[in-house]
Amino acid sequence: MTLPQAFYTTPIAHRGFHHRDAGRPENSFAAFQAAIDRGYGIELDVQLSRDGVALVFHDYALDRLTGQTGAIRQRDADDLCQITLTGGSDTIPTLPQVLELIAGRVPLLVEIKDQDGAMGTDIGPLEDAVAEALRDYVGDVAIMSFNPNSVARMAELLPDVPRGLVTSAYRYVEWPLPKATCDRLREIPDYDRTGACFISHEVDDLPRPRVAELREAGAMICCWTVRSLSVENGAREFAHNITFEGYDAPLQG
Repeated sequence: MTLPQAFYTTPIAHRGFHHRDAGRPENSFAAFQAAIDRGYGIELDVQLSRDGVALVFHDYALDRLTGQTGAIRQRDADDLCQITLTGGSDTIPTLPQVLELIAGRVPLLVEIKDQDGAMGTDIGPLEDAVAEALRDYVGDVAIMSFNPNSVARMAELLPDVPRGLVTSAYRYVEWPLPKATCDRLREIPDYDRTGACFISHEVDDLPRPRVAELREAGAMICCWTVRSLSVENGAREFAHNITFEGYDAPLQG
């Protein structure tokens, strides 16, 4: 399995081309439309509502991104979709709503947020909801997750949709995980098991030998999150493409 060429050549806007001061909160319709208008690809995150709907939202709690508090998982989708995102007029969208907006016009990366809490195997409902939403989608799309078990599950549910791992330096101070889990995931041991064809790796850790090894073996290398042209220029020494925010990434070619 390989990624469509657009994932190599189109810079990918992290959570859409967002800018809160311009009325485009992250993971909002406005941010996604702005990316489409500029010809950028889109990366978005999905979380699960209490009633099993895939919501396009990064955090596990509402506090940072809305005027409300509490966990996404404790609210039903109809309730969540009435909540306005801070910095704009859009409300929290569902994945099917965003897919309808994008409609194959730009490449799309869907990140499934870990629902286990420790990168373990207590997953399933969110993966099922994502698979149902994507089953009839027409356009360049790929899925990814930090949790290798989610990626393996998507291989069963949607074997024809390209999938990858979101990977990291897993510094102990940055991850609320056991050190043994960080040590294991840091070396990306699940690439073959999950049938992945790409990774999206932490930009500050791109020189890691394992990244070069995977690229040599044919993996597509993307990275997160690039926040300036100078960082982009350095990242492209190691990565085929970037996920970016906070500046106008130049279109390739």
